[in-house]
Amino acid sequence: MQPATADYPIRPVPFTAVRITGGFWQQRQAENLATTVPYAIRQCEDTGRLRNFDLAAETLRRRAAGETSFQNKPVTIYPFDDSDVYKVMEGIAYALHVRRDPALEARLDGWIAHVVAAQEPDGYLYTFRTMHPDSPVHEWIDEKRWLKDADLSHEIYNLGHLYEAGVAHFEATGKRTLLDACLKSAELLWRDFGDRRLRVAPGHQVIEMGLAKLHRVTGDARWIELAKIFLEARSPGGKAYSQQHLPVTQQTGAVGHAVRANYMYAGMADVAALTGDADYVAAIRKIWENVVEKKLSLTGGVGPIQHGEAYGEDYELPNACYNETCAAIALMLWNQRMFLFTGEARYLDVLERTAHNGFISGVSLSGDRFFYPNPLAYDGVAKNNHDHAGRAPWFGCACCPPNLMRTLAALTGWFYAVRDDSLYVNFYAPNEGEITVAGAKVRLTQTTDYPWSGAVRLILTPEKPAAFTLRLRIPGWVEGRPVPSDLYTYADAACPDWSLRIAGEPVTPALENGYAVLTRTWQPGDTVELELPMPVRTVRGHPTIEAVRHRLAFERGPVVYAFEDAAGQTDPETLAVSAATRATAQVQPDLLGGVVTLVLDDVTAPAAAGPATLIPYATWNNRGLAPMAVWLPKADG
Repeated sequence: MQPATADYPIRPVPFTAVRITGGFWQQRQAENLATTVPYAIRQCEDTGRLRNFDLAAETLRRRAAGETSFQNKPVTIYPFDDSDVYKVMEGIAYALHVRRDPALEARLDGWIAHVVAAQEPDGYLYTFRTMHPDSPVHEWIDEKRWLKDADLSHEIYNLGHLYEAGVAHFEATGKRTLLDACLKSAELLWRDFGDRRLRVAPGHQVIEMGLAKLHRVTGDARWIELAKIFLEARSPGGKAYSQQHLPVTQQTGAVGHAVRANYMYAGMADVAALTGDADYVAAIRKIWENVVEKKLSLTGGVGPIQHGEAYGEDYELPNACYNETCAAIALMLWNQRMFLFTGEARYLDVLERTAHNGFISGVSLSGDRFFYPNPLAYDGVAKNNHDHAGRAPWFGCACCPPNLMRTLAALTGWFYAVRDDSLYVNFYAPNEGEITVAGAKVRLTQTTDYPWSGAVRLILTPEKPAAFTLRLRIPGWVEGRPVPSDLYTYADAACPDWSLRIAGEPVTPALENGYAVLTRTWQPGDTVELELPMPVRTVRGHPTIEAVRHRLAFERGPVVYAFEDAAGQTDPETLAVSAATRATAQVQPDLLGGVVTLVLDDVTAPAAAGPATLIPYATWNNRGLAPMAVWLPKADG
């Protein structure tokens, strides 16, 4: 196969070239591989999601044998349940990409056999129709293929996740079994939709990213053209819920279902990178600015409105928000792509904020309990997590757990990137990487206790002396900007200076697009030490955000904090803080997997409550049910 050549000007270093060696993300990734992956496998099998493929295959087989009226009924609720299987398969493939595991690989091969057996001879793959072909078995399905996809059938959505899984499996193992099923499916899409023969705007986007991956691995231009056809099926008057209200290049703000929206914006970025369409880039830049200026929660979550799982109006950011985990994942995918276009650190600042807060909050420290919504306030009793109070073991609509699983498995793909003679250091975590920049192979070793400490040490070991530029991201929070807008600001404008040393000698590099720029001939063993000061910061929201107008929040480095009294004795609403409230960071190695907490002084609280201690938001509800809040009442109103 000939891979595509045109793509983003900046290329990410593949996650397989980077290995986490310790710290915050190693702990979460290890738990993901040890617990979440096998747990998700069992859930897909036990809940019947994999069984649906068997039922579809049985219908095909028995009808082909002459039982022309034979049908089956699905054993799960939703037509998009197929996609959960595909996301778990993708996550398994990522795990195999890092470390071959014969037993796990055999399990995945078995799953693939189930999927392939359910594919119709012309390439159609959608279990809910195939198992029950004579009449729709669900109200979301039309009697004819595709016709209700603009609403809720999810026929095309499922295929997007299938294609991502097929490419991941091929790249991990070299096996074509699943990829060939993907290409057979894509050929059907081309016959039905190519040259705009059938005009349907997918009701749930993701096919665009899946087709871009097929294009990259095959070099077949039809797949990226097909992605563009799906994007451009939108016209005035359609549903804003699924971003069908305007042509994509005329959209200027984030609207509707947040997962659908963010997947579409990420897909638009892929199409723009692979086709050179500048209008797409201009549109998603405007939409991104709308999000970071008016629609982003402090935790990096989006989609605060429960009804429709949607973006709200400008500055509509309630504390009892929805902020679906999948929306956070899609936001990170979108921001990574914006960085790859521009080399601007502000996009990664948003990605980092989401990763450390509104994304990783979606899975428990034990790896087997999950949040679908990620609110910034909770009363300790409400069943706000799809009829669960607190974290749930699984969901009827189970999109979030396997999405988390696959994202964590490939997390290191966001750590580094390369453009020409520049090496970008984007993520801070203990890791080792093998990178080629300016024709030189470089081994990079990063040592740090980030996000609990801002001390970062990098050892560069090129095979031989090599001239290139090292670009170290200086996070916006270091420069006094919680986010790349005035949506949130620090009460204290003072910013301690960050510092940089090479071989122990202080250097003062140029700062460009949020990166410290170091151009030199690097010698094997050169050491770079970056010191990012991490004072505790008090955060104010924009005065137009009604929900936080008389409240303050606290953060340290990229970590947002929340008050949660595990004993259930103190309601956050009884606390009162001010901009003068002092906070002391305390390392707590035996608490919540090892975290840094904040102990607040000068807090008005019930006398029996004791000192007010804040925990990282992402770790809330790991100690049982209790009220929680990120934004605390202001003492002076």
